[in-house]
Amino acid sequence: MSEFSIPAAPETANLPPANFVVISPSGGRVRVPVAPVPFHIGRHADNQLILRDNRISRVHARIVYQDGRYILEDQNSRHGVWVNGVKVARHVLHSSDRVEFGISESYKLVFTVDGDELQRMIDQVQGGESQSGAGSLAKLRALVEVARALQSSLSIDQVLTAVVDAALAVTGCERGFLMLSGEHGLEISVARDRKGRTLSETDLRVPRGLILHALQHRREMLSMNFDPTGQLSEAPTATIADLELRAAICVPLVRMNVGRSDETQGTSARNNTVGVIYMDSRTIQGDLSAGNRELLQTLALETSTILENARLLDEERKRMKLEGELEIARGMQQELLPPVLPESGWLKAAGSSIASAQVGGDYYDVRQISSGKWAALAADVSGKGVSAALVASLLQGTFLMADGAPGEIERMLHHLNRFLLERTRGEKFATIFHCEIDESGTLTWCNAGHCAPLLVRTDGRVRSLQSTATPVGMVEGVPFQSQTFQLEPGDKIVIYSDGLTDSANPRGEFFDAARLRALVKDFARLGAAELHRTILGAIESFAEGRPPDDDITCVVLEYGT
Repeated sequence: MSEFSIPAAPETANLPPANFVVISPSGGRVRVPVAPVPFHIGRHADNQLILRDNRISRVHARIVYQDGRYILEDQNSRHGVWVNGVKVARHVLHSSDRVEFGISESYKLVFTVDGDELQRMIDQVQGGESQSGAGSLAKLRALVEVARALQSSLSIDQVLTAVVDAALAVTGCERGFLMLSGEHGLEISVARDRKGRTLSETDLRVPRGLILHALQHRREMLSMNFDPTGQLSEAPTATIADLELRAAICVPLVRMNVGRSDETQGTSARNNTVGVIYMDSRTIQGDLSAGNRELLQTLALETSTILENARLLDEERKRMKLEGELEIARGMQQELLPPVLPESGWLKAAGSSIASAQVGGDYYDVRQISSGKWAALAADVSGKGVSAALVASLLQGTFLMADGAPGEIERMLHHLNRFLLERTRGEKFATIFHCEIDESGTLTWCNAGHCAPLLVRTDGRVRSLQSTATPVGMVEGVPFQSQTFQLEPGDKIVIYSDGLTDSANPRGEFFDAARLRALVKDFARLGAAELHRTILGAIESFAEGRPPDDDITCVVLEYGT
C-alpha cells in the first residue's frame, strides 16, 4: 500500500520553488513540491500532501506564503507541529528546517528552497585554487557536496547543471556538455559555458558518434581516451584539430549499484554506461593535472550515483502510484463481494476471499433470487492481478443479471464462455461453480472446471460435486449441463478455490483436498459460520505464517428448515 500520496495540483505561480523531502517511517525519501499555496498537510484526502498515519491529524498543518517567506502553521493538530525539535504554532521556514508531527516513528519533512544551497556550493567550487593541495581538498569537498545535493532537496536538472559548472571550474574548459545514453545514442541534458550561460545543441561541434565510440571502447570504469588528432567518424577527412580546439576532455558516467554508503559500487567499465561529461576549449589548454584528474573521477562517481538514485526514485514513485491505484482497486473489489450473507432462515451462508496480491482473480457471491430460492457462485479466473480482477468483475455483473428461471445456469455459462472467447481469444478463462437452492432442498448446480465442492451431511458423509463442464472461455461450443440433488436439513456445501488446498507451509507441504475433506468430516455438525471459521483457522495454522501464493476463497452454505 502507498505510504503517502500527492494529489494532482497546479503549479503555484510567481513563488520561489520550494520542496519538502518526505522521509517515510521506513526511511524512504521522496521530493514533493510545495504547490499550490496554501499547501495543506495531513492524513485526509483533500490535503496537498497526504501522510498515511492515523496518528497524524486530518489537517495537521499548512504552508502559506507572506511577505516573501514560506510560513508553517499548526492547524490545531492533536500532537502539534515541531520544527528542528521545537514545538511551534507558526514558524518562518528556512532551507534545511526539519518538520515533525509530535509522534515517534512517523513521517519527517525537510524543507528546501531551490537554488539557495546550490549557488553557495557552486561559488565554493569556483573559489578554490586548483594548484594547491589545500585548494584541491576544499574543491573536492565542495564537488561532493554539490553532487550529493539531489539526495536532500534539489531536482535532477539542477544538480546536473551544477555538475557541469563544477567540472568546468575544475578543468578551466570553456564549454561543458552532459550527455546521457538514450534510444538514439547520446542525448544532451545540460549544455553550459564557463560563465553559466546555456548553450544550444549546435554548439557541440564534435560529432557525438566519435564521443560515443571513445566511450564504448574504453577499458577503465572512470577514464577514457579521446584523441584530439583522431578522425571524426562523421567526416573521415576532418580531425578535432580542424575544429580549432585546444582541449577536449571526456569523463564517463556509469551505472552504480546503490546500497548503503559503504556498499555503493560501479558496474563494469563497458556495460551499463549511462552517459558522459564532455568539455572543450578553443583558447586555453584544459587542466588535467593529477589532482584535477582525481577530482573529475570523484565528480563522475558522485554524478553516476546521483543518476542511479534518480532512476530508483522515479521507479519508486511509479511503484507508489501503481500501489495507490491498486489499493483503490482492491477496495472496489472488496465492495463487490456480498456485504451481508444470510445468518438465519432456511439458508445460512458464510464466506471470504483473500487475495494473494493487492487485487485477486477469485470471486464469490450469494444472493436471493426469489422468496423461495437462493443462488451462489464461486469463480477463479486464470492468472493474477488487474486483468484477472477485471474478468472477475464481469462475472459478478453476469451473475447479478441471472433471474433463476429454469435453465438459467446453463444459459449464463454458455454466454460467458462465448464472451470470453471473443474478447480474450482463450487467453483468459475461469473455473466456475454455480448453484441454486430452493426452499424444498432441491440443489441445482453446474461445475465448470472448478474445485469440486464438498457436500457434507450431519452424520459425516462427504460427497464431491465433480466437474460437469470445462472452464468458461477455454473451448468454443461446449455444453454446460446442470445436475440436481436433494438436500436434507443440516446439509452443508463447502465451496473453495484451489488457493485453499494449495496453501503450503514452510516445509513445502500442501494443505490438499484430502486434508480438507477430513477436516469437514470431523466438524460436520458445525453450522455454516462455525465451519467457515474452522477451515480458515486450520489453513492459517497449517501455513505457519507463510503468505499464500494464490487467492483463497471459501464459502459455506447450510440448508435447513
